[in-house]
Amino acid sequence: MKNHKKEEENYDSLFYIIGLLAGMFTGAVIEKGFTWVVVGGVMGLLTAAFFLNVLVKGSEKA
Repeated sequence: MKNHKKEEENYDSLFYIIGLLAGMFTGAVIEKGFTWVVVGGVMGLLTAAFFLNVLVKGSEKA
């Protein structure tokens, strides 16, 4: 069984979860209402997507 390739683990979901939780926490700290927790979560997801697609994927090409 030496011909089996070791598959790389995919950590994309980890980046999204961390971004979501950090954004929601930031929105909760603002203390302007529940709406800002949701807005913070969306902003966290967008930041995680940017980080993952631009910075992490770009470093694989180098």
